Amino acid sequence: MGGKRVVITGLGTVAPVGCSKETFWSAVCHGKSGIKTIKGFDTTGFEVRFGGEIQDFDPSLWFDQKQTRRLDPFVQYAFAAAKMAVDDSGLDFSKEDPNRVGVIIGSGMGGLKEIEGQHTVLLERGPSRVSPFMITKLMINAASGYVAIYYGLRGPNLGVVSACATGAHAIGEGFRLLQRGDVDVVISGGCEAVITPLGVAAFSSMKALSTRNSNPHLASRPFERDRDGFVLAEGAGVIILEELEHARKRGAPVYAEVLGYGLSADGSHMAAPDPDGRGAIYAMESALQDAQCSPENVSYINAHATSTPLGDEIEAMSISKVFNNYSKRIPVSSTKSMMGHLLGASGSVELIICALAICEGVIPPTINYENPDPKCYGLDFVPNNAREAKIDIAMSNSFGFGGHNVTLLIGRVKK
Repeated sequence: MGGKRVVITGLGTVAPVGCSKETFWSAVCHGKSGIKTIKGFDTTGFEVRFGGEIQDFDPSLWFDQKQTRRLDPFVQYAFAAAKMAVDDSGLDFSKEDPNRVGVIIGSGMGGLKEIEGQHTVLLERGPSRVSPFMITKLMINAASGYVAIYYGLRGPNLGVVSACATGAHAIGEGFRLLQRGDVDVVISGGCEAVITPLGVAAFSSMKALSTRNSNPHLASRPFERDRDGFVLAEGAGVIILEELEHARKRGAPVYAEVLGYGLSADGSHMAAPDPDGRGAIYAMESALQDAQCSPENVSYINAHATSTPLGDEIEAMSISKVFNNYSKRIPVSSTKSMMGHLLGASGSVELIICALAICEGVIPPTINYENPDPKCYGLDFVPNNAREAKIDIAMSNSFGFGGHNVTLLIGRVKK
């Protein structure tokens, strides 16, 4: 597309495998699973009793008691990740024009815990006892709004919603704002807090989830022959996007450059991927074209692959078609094998992994990969162990219910 160059200068994560960049990256490199039996509520009678639950997040590190009561967990996760990303970037907003700093943070589901809790209040105590803070707690744009309020930012501000493609869409749209020169900095990403009784019951009712209750850490097995559904997870991933010259002037750390953004719709089904992979193929090809990058120059693909029988197969087929003869030589891993599926946060968390992979020279593994699936086109899924490698360009795929598809390309910064 052209325009100004955009780089990543800060990273922040709240994830099932760790609530800091360091613990998160160590777990990913060592193939550590964060999928466990659910502790947040009584799962008696539930068909699925495990997930990628955030179990070590302490709100008191980020908020006082009043703030904690007024913010749904999805906003708490988003703010903590945003604060970590801002601190990581070294940004001092007192030195920035607040009109030229944007915030784009989305969520697939928003304040599900608040909806459940206040519905109970309505039924048990009556309409007059419903909280006056309910709406501002559950609305999806509460995350971007709260971050902007905290830092006093007055640039573009919105909450993206596109199911499991949300975090990637947020980053892509921030990328476009910066390319056009509308802003100097964008705080962007996704967040989710869906491991609630209603959330687990609803996804379970769809028959979308793995039911390996006896071995939760083995349940997420993307591209593997015996996969039986995805693992519901939660958390947040936020990155700082910055115009390159702006970052250089202030001596900012730079993880990677954003090179390409492709997006599409399947136009096929609300929950199942297009059987021919047309939307996924178009998103990947569009990102490559946007970056003016040939398929052979891509060093690593972080796949959307959620561990569902149909979705993983179609993504593998789509990669095979886009990359053709090169497809079996490019490493393709799904880090959802360790964390589960963070829904609206997955795309941003996985782009953080791509950025760290470029910086650290490590390709994360697909764990729980024991039996190859002949329907997955014989791709290199980086089974079970991380791999050292020089990564110049990484691709991240995110596909969501409703047929939303996003592909992002990032790479080393060249002069």
